Amino acid sequence: MKLGIVKDNPTQLVTIPVKKEEVDEEKIENYYTRDELIEFLDHVQKTDNPKWYTLFRLLVFSGCRKGEVLALTWEDFNFKKNTLSISKTLTLGVENKLIVQPPKTKKSKRVISMDEKTMQIMKKWQKRQAEVILKLGFNAMSKNQLVFTDLKNKFINPQRIGQKVQVFCKQKNHKVITPHGFIHTHCSLLFEAGASIKEVQDRLGHTDVQTTMNIYAHVTEKKKEETAQKFASYINF
Repeated sequence: MKLGIVKDNPTQLVTIPVKKEEVDEEKIENYYTRDELIEFLDHVQKTDNPKWYTLFRLLVFSGCRKGEVLALTWEDFNFKKNTLSISKTLTLGVENKLIVQPPKTKKSKRVISMDEKTMQIMKKWQKRQAEVILKLGFNAMSKNQLVFTDLKNKFINPQRIGQKVQVFCKQKNHKVITPHGFIHTHCSLLFEAGASIKEVQDRLGHTDVQTTMNIYAHVTEKKKEETAQKFASYINF
């Protein structure tokens, strides 16, 4: 760049690796049970902040990563088929610059079937968002309109999601989980609902089935006592 040979610095597109911290699952359970999830979403909805309620609802019911959700545009939604296309992700690059990149693996690029109620909530948010950004002077009909934005109609920093979880949880003393904990929640509840390992792997875009299996093992560990009781009740002697 100093010699004028290239105009752009390719290192600006580098994604900074996230440091993996060892978590003691005996002390921290980074997911919500069904009842905890209902309580959390109910509280967020009652705060009368439709953007964040819609965002958390989508995180939980799609199983998407926060970067995938924050990179979404309305063109990624097919309201006739009730599907959501994942083809990009928002991430922090060099000097915390926000950049949109393709998913890291081919399997991460996927089409997700969504439930009708969540899609209705998305439609409601689309209408509400259009009203808000028009008042702020932005074109609500743009083909590339982001689904979730800040007050300047730009990308929301992914770190904001974790910060908002902290705020909402402190208000009602909910258990605090990380943004990734919503994926764990989605995965765990899918298994509890009877989904197969292959179905969950495809839905979450896990390239390595071991990632899916780790959560499956966690769920079955929690079910051991219940399984033993079922057996004893069935034998009944």
